[in-house]
Amino acid sequence: MQTLALIDYGSGNLRSAEKALNEAARRRGVAASIVVTADPDIVAKADRVFLPGVGAFASCRAGLDASGVFEAMNEAVHQRGAPFMGICVGHQLLATEGLEFGVTPGLDWIGGQVKKLAPSDPSLTIPHMGWNAIAFSRAHALFAGIEDGAHMYYANSFALDAADPADVVATSDHGGAFVAAVAKGNVAGVQFHPEKSQAAGLALLANFLEWRP
Repeated sequence: MQTLALIDYGSGNLRSAEKALNEAARRRGVAASIVVTADPDIVAKADRVFLPGVGAFASCRAGLDASGVFEAMNEAVHQRGAPFMGICVGHQLLATEGLEFGVTPGLDWIGGQVKKLAPSDPSLTIPHMGWNAIAFSRAHALFAGIEDGAHMYYANSFALDAADPADVVATSDHGGAFVAAVAKGNVAGVQFHPEKSQAAGLALLANFLEWRP
């Protein structure tokens, strides 16, 4: 049975992510132990690593640093090659830096900056809340079986502006295109909340549990 470390760094949204991952494993018949943890030893040895995130970029980065799991994440993901997924702010933290409330260094696993959404239509509100379609920029195993144009659930005011377009897997539009999903090697992130995105979101999580980058 594989172990997935669901990182607990005070960001919230853990239980809904844990529940969705367990349901995705059940539906796909994947033997997986979903462990909510801030223990560096567990993270360093995990078969997969999952980073949630709700709130401001700077506070999430501070929480991640205070948890002491960053080095363990780095060991698992970059030394052992464990598949990694970040969602919402966990996805944004992959960037080089975030521009919310000043400049805050990110993990720099996906080059780019996290910038505030700037819709061209003034009637569109920020934060961007609710369902929105994704448009694939390229094929990727994480989205196998998910249709181009599938709707995912969002709650974001900022988005990752990737430095390399090749890292972008999907976009959405809110008065202008923004990055919805990125992937590079064994690292991936999605701006939307798969745990709130019903069948399409569960399919993505199940694909992650089976992903062999």
